[in-house]
Amino acid sequence: MPADVISTASGPALRPTRLEGRERAALVVLLTASFTLAVDFSILNVALPKIGRDVGIGTDRLQWIATLYALCAAGFTLLFGRVSDLIGRKRLFLIGMTLLGVSSLCGGLAVDPLMLFAARVAQGTATAMVTPAALSLLTTSFPEGPARDRALGLNGALMAAGFTTGAVLGGVLTDVVSWRWAFFINVAVAASVLSVAPAVLGESRADHRPKLDLPGALTATLGLVGIVYGATAAGQHGWSSPAVWYSFAVAAAALAAFWGLERKTSQPLVSLEVLRRRNVAWGNIAGLVAFATETSLVFPLTLYLQDVLGLSPAAAGLSFGVLGVGTVLGGLLAARFIARTDAKKAIVAGFVVQAATTIPLAFLGNDKSWIVPLLLLTFLGGVANLVAIVGYVVTATSGLPNHQQGLATGLVTMSQQVGIALGTPVLSAIIVSQASDGLLPGIQASILTDGALCLAASGLIAAVLRLPKPGIAAQTLSGTEGGTGS
Repeated sequence: MPADVISTASGPALRPTRLEGRERAALVVLLTASFTLAVDFSILNVALPKIGRDVGIGTDRLQWIATLYALCAAGFTLLFGRVSDLIGRKRLFLIGMTLLGVSSLCGGLAVDPLMLFAARVAQGTATAMVTPAALSLLTTSFPEGPARDRALGLNGALMAAGFTTGAVLGGVLTDVVSWRWAFFINVAVAASVLSVAPAVLGESRADHRPKLDLPGALTATLGLVGIVYGATAAGQHGWSSPAVWYSFAVAAAALAAFWGLERKTSQPLVSLEVLRRRNVAWGNIAGLVAFATETSLVFPLTLYLQDVLGLSPAAAGLSFGVLGVGTVLGGLLAARFIARTDAKKAIVAGFVVQAATTIPLAFLGNDKSWIVPLLLLTFLGGVANLVAIVGYVVTATSGLPNHQQGLATGLVTMSQQVGIALGTPVLSAIIVSQASDGLLPGIQASILTDGALCLAASGLIAAVLRLPKPGIAAQTLSGTEGGTGS
């Protein structure tokens, strides 16, 4: 029986759920990489003014330090998810970690805007390589069931915690040492991972290697970049800016062309049969909302804590530590919740609780007595968000053979990166639109929108998501599309 059928149809009965030494080491390597890349999304945010002064970047161009990273991380992730299927997940993982180390060194040594911007482009590209490769190595290393759910729970917890950790760590490093250490830390992590990974990671790729669908890759990347850039422009200039709608128009045209190309090519970048599967399509939509809502909530709450309540940047950053703890706890609890119910119920319950803890924050006032309920609600929201995130990753990668896991995890990673990239600009645009009424009403409106989106997502997923029957879907795909896991 092919390996891909064993891993999905036979489930955990064929392998013990307790990890052996090499599996444990591989898990540590992959989780370390995922956590580091999540930190990179936010670690420079607090340091932007200082970076601008040191490197010579004007205030009007500071946002490009974050935007260039997000554009590349989100835009290229689907492409590299498919590349990992073709050249090998371990190989792409090692290439990406090498690029991350080199680009981070260049960023830490940057003396002018061009050098820093180039480093961020390379860092974003490295993220697009490593994240789907690491996730597919996780899903192909563990069979569907408790072992995989626990691994994905830890991965989701560390990725979400990494985003909030980055906000705290960036401020501490900037105040105590230098913002350059936000780059240099990556160099040390990349070197450590590269020294261990070749010995503990096993190669995984499809035996049948189709040609890479370059037209599909180009149109998909252009579409994703257009969406992210349009949302970023809305956050900076408001929804009335022509750049916003030009970007969205380009994105719509590119994605329409992508869909047309994929229907005609014999070896598509994304198998439409996979996209038509409800667990893949709706699972990834749930993931996009989950990442967009919780990571973006940090932005209006940061404005509230500093500009409304008058807390220092360090105090505001440390207050998000409770959110980070909540996400870690949620990742650990998610596997148990899924084992007792199922992944769909995890997504729905996670969104319902996240909405219930977010909507009350829309009534924040000018009194510092709000700090205690804010900390409690963000902690519970972090727990709920990670239950939903792990539920969506399990859902979107289930019922697929190993030779489709690169594609599946590429889609999962794309949902994560696009969600992170879209969330903050959208809430920022809402705050900007309410600027005439003052800062607090805009913050309240953005938080209310965030909670309402969680509530709407819970109802939609409850109504339309269907989980695959264990084993049957994987055997069907394996028989119709060829190729086995290795």
